[in-house]
Amino acid sequence: MRVACPYCGERISIAIDAGADAQRYIEDCEVCCRPIVFEVWRDAAGDWGVAASREDDA
Repeated sequence: MRVACPYCGERISIAIDAGADAQRYIEDCEVCCRPIVFEVWRDAAGDWGVAASREDDA
């Protein structure tokens, strides 16, 4: 899945653990190296949703 970095705006690829319906973790942007908070969830239809925010916004 591709997500825009909330710092630099570059689109980066993230991997989703399909074994969990909801996840929250921090990973550094591969472009600007700043920490991004990812929240990943699966809705009732089985589709994945992702929210990316700055660490200082979390």
